[in-house]
Amino acid sequence: MLPSPLQEIRDERFARHGVRLQLKRDDLIHPALPGNKWRKLAPNLRAALEGGHTALLTFGGAYSNHLRATAAAGRLLGLTTIGVVRGDELAGKPLNSSLARCAADGMRLHFVSRADYRHRHERDFTERLLRGTGDHATAREAFRIPEGGSNALAVRGCTALGGELRGRTDVAAVACGTGGTLAGLAAGLGSGQSALGIPVLRGGFLTEDVRDLQRSAFGGRRGQWRLDERFHFGGYARGTPELEDFARDFAARHALPPLERVYVAKLLSGLTTLAEEGAFAPGSTVTAVVTGPR
Repeated sequence: MLPSPLQEIRDERFARHGVRLQLKRDDLIHPALPGNKWRKLAPNLRAALEGGHTALLTFGGAYSNHLRATAAAGRLLGLTTIGVVRGDELAGKPLNSSLARCAADGMRLHFVSRADYRHRHERDFTERLLRGTGDHATAREAFRIPEGGSNALAVRGCTALGGELRGRTDVAAVACGTGGTLAGLAAGLGSGQSALGIPVLRGGFLTEDVRDLQRSAFGGRRGQWRLDERFHFGGYARGTPELEDFARDFAARHALPPLERVYVAKLLSGLTTLAEEGAFAPGSTVTAVVTGPR
């Protein structure tokens, strides 16, 4: 469903500071491709099909929404999918719900150590990784999509998200893993609007990644954007009892389905803290992009 709907949320923690909160429900775009992954994958899938590729090769962690979306897209389009998963300690163990969904959609999973995973950008990485496996030849000819789906094609695809919010918000906020959605969102917004990224990983490396993505997509920086690194709650796919309490309370008070924990709960918790800190101007509208699956 495009454009994805906007939902106004009446929350006193925002209202008492004169701030209006909206949810941009990108989680409702497609039933099989969770969240904003449709926007990032669609141009990559188009390029893969136009290039005559019959397989997709991509990368991610054990709870990667991107892996899930790629597996679902492959099933829907009749493409073979290969997923390289960070964490060799997972090999031979029961799959978590996210990876089980990938496998059910036909994705062939290969688990690698965290040390080896750091070399995923090297040209011969998958050649070395998959040598001697049944996926070696397939991977060599596959269309390669980076971790999180974030490349120049994906960034340009996400500019439509900013376009859908032109004139409808002052700040558009999104939780960030690899930065591709933020890079495209900021580029698509209009004059006087800004984008805010809430990284869900520790490390402080994302600013340069977003700059690099915008350079690859547009030749330079586009739009107004910034990051707030305080709300990762320990790192990717990690949380705290406080985050759990917030997520349950927010969903209950606004009659929402359970909040996705890896991205969406951290985003909304961060925005609530920022509102209470007075970070948003009175009279402004803040829109949280709900990227997580339903």
